[in-house]
Amino acid sequence: MYSISKKISIGPQALIAKNFFSNEEIIPAAVTTFTCYDCGHANTFTIRPYESGFPIFQIYSEDKVLSKTELLKNKMVTETSARMIHSGALTVMDLPTLYFGTQCESCHSKYIIVFSYGEKQPGLTVLNISGVWKYEDSE
Repeated sequence: MYSISKKISIGPQALIAKNFFSNEEIIPAAVTTFTCYDCGHANTFTIRPYESGFPIFQIYSEDKVLSKTELLKNKMVTETSARMIHSGALTVMDLPTLYFGTQCESCHSKYIIVFSYGEKQPGLTVLNISGVWKYEDSE
């Protein structure tokens, strides 16, 4: 798991086994797999609440890694509703949104994983993985 700081270009979306977790499914961590677009290898990854990921704002701030337009076009995030704007301009399900980079264990293709985590309503905490996308370095 790593942060991405250089410009990238988004490729195809990988298949993910499970993208939505709630309450007890999240503790101590959410574990799922994605299938590599290039080689078909099933890659397991773990998201630990309050430990995994980096703020999505780092990606689109000053178009440093990706622009807001690219994030929206690839359906990685949506525009945040006015009542939840404190979570940032772009989010997944209006919840604090994070990302991290990873790679295929077999062929080492690079992927970006985007997810949100938080309390959707009292008594309902959710972790929603927006998706897993292959990417290439642009620079």
